[in-house]
Amino acid sequence: MARPTSKDVAHAAGVSQAAVSLVLGDKWRGRVSETTAERVRAAARDLGYRPNLAARNLRLGSTRTALLVVPALTNDFFARVYTGAARLAAAHDFGVVLYPSPDGIGPAKDPFASARSALDGVIASSMAAGALADIRGADLPLVMLDSDPADTTAAAHVNVDLADGMRQMTSYLLGLGHRRFLHLAADVDSWTFAVRADAIAQSVHGVPDATLHTQRAPLSVHGARAAAERALTAPGPRPTAVICDDDIIAAGACKGVRRLGLRIPEDISVAGFDDLALSTAVDPELTTIRMPAELVGERGMQALLHVLEGKEPESDALPVELVVRDSTAPPAS
Repeated sequence: MARPTSKDVAHAAGVSQAAVSLVLGDKWRGRVSETTAERVRAAARDLGYRPNLAARNLRLGSTRTALLVVPALTNDFFARVYTGAARLAAAHDFGVVLYPSPDGIGPAKDPFASARSALDGVIASSMAAGALADIRGADLPLVMLDSDPADTTAAAHVNVDLADGMRQMTSYLLGLGHRRFLHLAADVDSWTFAVRADAIAQSVHGVPDATLHTQRAPLSVHGARAAAERALTAPGPRPTAVICDDDIIAAGACKGVRRLGLRIPEDISVAGFDDLALSTAVDPELTTIRMPAELVGERGMQALLHVLEGKEPESDALPVELVVRDSTAPPAS
């Protein structure tokens, strides 16, 4: 299908191409009515129109600024993503503004009077493309990190191989002899955690005598501790291995295990995901999956530059690494 043009937008909205340029360039106030402007924006959204910013020199070379939107700053993964993005941006005379969305993975508010006049593009980590609608409008290019690649709203996606990470972790624990698993799953409705849950379930499925119980847990140490205690004191055989969706949840699980008078890893193995700084601050240190956070940021910024230049961004998933530490061992029985 041919890429829609500004002429197509003008035809769909029943206005001139000049009016389309004014509206999508955010220069319409005092020149066209609010009703007309909204009609143009709606037509652009419906058509999936994105201007060729490099060809038109609409923004590239003017602001040279990208916005990196993250759901929170309480996780050092996002700080490392920013470090990677900012380093590559600086090499191309670009700046990166970090914006933690006030509503987490929910709809992000425009942090500027008009993001479309202040930015060249948006990079968003661990969010849905629809959550960025107020910021990017119909014309700012969007690069999604750690997000659903099936979402065609974004101009490019950068992902790590989350499923392989969970497969590596589950296979490692199965190899140690574990058969009773507890999955402490992040209580967040997002693509990244759904992928992890599916990979664990598929890895355990079909293994003789293997069982998997899932317990939802908040993304906090305190909330995860309570969730772990509930799951580990439920009726039935106690799990011998706890697989957590991230290291913050795993730290909470470790606290919960100890509050029940159990030992790690002698009585229960605990594994995390992400390899945050927290993973080596707890005792014993966490077995986890290392995510190349800085590389994710670099690749995200590179993808945005490619989009602005009219090039095809890379799409291969970045590899992850199993890091074995002292929180896991063969089961006692």
